[in-house]
Amino acid sequence: MHTIITTSYRTAAEHIMNGEIAAFPTETVYGLGANAFDSNAVKKIFIAKGRPSDNPLIVHVADVDHISSVAASIPNYAEKFIEKLFPGPLTLVLPKNKKISAYVTAGLLSVGVRIPNHSIAKKFLKECSVPVAAPSANISGSPSPTTWQAVKNDLNGKIPCILKGDPSQIGVESTVVDCTGTAPVILRAGGVTLEQLRAIIPATRLQKRQQSIPKSPGMKYRHYSPLAYVFIVSNMTETVPLKSSAYIGLKNIGKNHFGLKKICRTEEEYARSLFHFFRECDKSDIETIYCESVSEDGIGLAIMDRIRKASYQ
Repeated sequence: MHTIITTSYRTAAEHIMNGEIAAFPTETVYGLGANAFDSNAVKKIFIAKGRPSDNPLIVHVADVDHISSVAASIPNYAEKFIEKLFPGPLTLVLPKNKKISAYVTAGLLSVGVRIPNHSIAKKFLKECSVPVAAPSANISGSPSPTTWQAVKNDLNGKIPCILKGDPSQIGVESTVVDCTGTAPVILRAGGVTLEQLRAIIPATRLQKRQQSIPKSPGMKYRHYSPLAYVFIVSNMTETVPLKSSAYIGLKNIGKNHFGLKKICRTEEEYARSLFHFFRECDKSDIETIYCESVSEDGIGLAIMDRIRKASYQ
């Protein structure tokens, strides 16, 4: 298969409308989209990524008016999230509209929906004229792509179209909130923080137990993993002189001689850089990556979630 790489959101949207799949940029990571009403098109996502079919997808729409084509109903507290935080890096799990393909929801009666806060993504989605189901545009299990080049590295020749954009500004996926119960429950930490959600609905809580049938991607399978072994460290007290090792974090570990090192000025930069750093380590044949742990406040909750899922610890 020849993969077209384009800056035209109309060209990418034509693939969606013709029953094909296309990768596109968002503020979180790059997505791989298909018409959420078209089961045959959605199947192509799973084939291209090598993604397990019991792992549900998130549906992306261009504006609030299109949510009703995805969700059968919206509880009052979810309406408040929509009013305050859409568009943005937030996915709400709602009762599904029967028109949404069962392949999108992995057979569940609920569906995740979000509106990206990204100019190209919104133009692309509006041009598609249908809701677009889209996981991250990578090989399943590998680090999520934050550049179009990363999408190409994973999926060139496996998908028909990549819509080019700038590197993703947030760098980790959307926060997923289950809104099918009496109070909101965070299923996956992401670009919207727990603190932001509680400022709107104080009863918002983190899920305490793993669900037997996950309602969100990123819950059941090992995710975000580079080829290297990933270790979480609070400090580096021993010298690691191996060029096959790498480090990312907020503290500058001056006495260690790493093959690659990324010192981030803020936790936001840490989140934005993490997946790209993992991919750079793979290109450099790094064998071990040390990731500094951070406080699980704000975006730190999402950072630690991604590092744990990538690690062998």
